[in-house]
Amino acid sequence: MARYRGPKQKIARRFKEPIFGPSTALERKPYGPGQHGRSRFTRKSEYAIQLDEKQKAKYTYGLLERQFRNLYEKATRQQGVTGEVLMQLLETRLDNVVYRMGFARTRRQARQLTTHRHIVVNGQVVNIPSYHVKPGDVISIRPKSKDLDLVSESLQSYSTNKYKWIETDKKSKTGKFLHLPEIEEIPENINVQLIIELYSK
Repeated sequence: MARYRGPKQKIARRFKEPIFGPSTALERKPYGPGQHGRSRFTRKSEYAIQLDEKQKAKYTYGLLERQFRNLYEKATRQQGVTGEVLMQLLETRLDNVVYRMGFARTRRQARQLTTHRHIVVNGQVVNIPSYHVKPGDVISIRPKSKDLDLVSESLQSYSTNKYKWIETDKKSKTGKFLHLPEIEEIPENINVQLIIELYSK
């Protein structure tokens, strides 16, 4: 299954944001990687800024180029503002919803839980990370997997009511996807308008 397998801390330093979770490398070296990482006089073109924003969104949600492009094209075919629809499509991916519900500490962990058949959607095991969750869907940990240390430890530090569009019950290890999030509610620092401008060229 295709996914990014390269260095995580290097990417976090490149965008100066903890894209893959808390980053000690970013704390120690809050500047870009490489020979010119400390340079203060790097002036980027408009295209480079747009490309960086797209790359940041890809790494944040764990998608490769073709997957991301397909989601953008799907967003353009749907009703509504393309940027908001694109972010909603990213947020409704099953691996992202599992992460938002607190069953995993990172999206990578959430993806692994999904592919290893630990996640149940409306009573059926779903092992496809790109599966799109719909409002009203109930997501839970498979009964045989409820004692997994990874899930229990993640839920211990999870704050319920963290996201308005998601409901999580720590005791039963189940959650409900209430509604599609508004773009203002999504906590990721992504300027989706720059991505739309890049693909519109």
